[in-house]
Amino acid sequence: MTTPVTIIGAGLGGLTLARVLHVHGIPATVYEAEPTPTSRRQGGLLDVHPHNGQAALKAAGLFEEFRKLILAGRQAYRVLDQQGNVLLDLLDDGSGARPEVPRGSLRQLLLDSLPVGTVRWEHKVTGVRALGEGRHEVGFTNGTTAVSSLLVGADGAWSRVRPLLSEATPAYFGVCSVETFLFHGDTRHLASAQAVGAGSLFALAPGRGLLAHREGGGTLHTYAQLKKPQDWIADFDAADAADAATLTARVSKEFDGWAPELTALITESDTPPVLRPIFTLPAGHRWDRVRGVTLLGDAAHLRAPNGEGANLAMQDGAELGRALAAHPEDVEAALAAHERSMFSRAAAVEADDDGFYSMMIDDDAPHSLLALMTGAAQDS
Repeated sequence: MTTPVTIIGAGLGGLTLARVLHVHGIPATVYEAEPTPTSRRQGGLLDVHPHNGQAALKAAGLFEEFRKLILAGRQAYRVLDQQGNVLLDLLDDGSGARPEVPRGSLRQLLLDSLPVGTVRWEHKVTGVRALGEGRHEVGFTNGTTAVSSLLVGADGAWSRVRPLLSEATPAYFGVCSVETFLFHGDTRHLASAQAVGAGSLFALAPGRGLLAHREGGGTLHTYAQLKKPQDWIADFDAADAADAATLTARVSKEFDGWAPELTALITESDTPPVLRPIFTLPAGHRWDRVRGVTLLGDAAHLRAPNGEGANLAMQDGAELGRALAAHPEDVEAALAAHERSMFSRAAAVEADDDGFYSMMIDDDAPHSLLALMTGAAQDS
């Protein structure tokens, strides 16, 4: 196959695709809106599953390097009530079945595996238009354009490529997530560090919850989850210190009366809080084949966080790369095969999801999650 592949988005899915294409000698260019690889935090820990994320890294020839990123002991989970009482404490079983790695480190591993110049930074897409015969022109805010005969949208929830294929747009899920970080938890935030434990913490109540996990160096990374209308915080500017203080105050008020070691995960944050409203695409989202273009990852099947999003994106990227390598003379056959498989994978995850994210802060929280986790522990 000699047709170069144009990939929009340097997330895990797009980079996995670029790497698998490189392994098979297929040229690709990745366009990314961010100015540099380190201009934004890349999220916290990611548990990489054997059947999708790990399989994708094997297809990319990076599995052994990936293993060096694993943080041992992080497969521990505990559930607390709002007074800080431990309701469930599952220790890391040492199996390494779903190892935790820093998402940023995994992204950097993929970046380092690509030829220099593969990723074009500071290329934010303004729009894409069809030129006919499967060719598309991508416009960027820096005034440049790129013409592609094979375009892949790996550009997440608000994909600029998706409108070529589908009229679907993400809808608000009814939950806001507010992200905070406490650094050097074992020395500066000891009580909170002890509450979080060795791995991940779920402190839950109806309509609200704290999801925290321990990263490297004692960093405590927390998402405060709140069931709120979309306009609960309007026009919040994360770069404005006054807005950050207002957001911290409003979020912490939602946890009045909770144990201080838990509320400190919000009030003592060493970084400004980041508000992340949760959006999803319609379940079963799919489209008819359009020549010369496809999607992967959240651009194709955005769901509420369920532990599968990044894994599915990497699997999408790896499987698309393999399909293109297997059909070098018939790109459309490769894209059709990719979409059929991706639709099936996404549907299987949706069917198995059982509203996990909603369950954490439903009217029976934390007992609904407790029942799920104790059942899973007994089955393993």
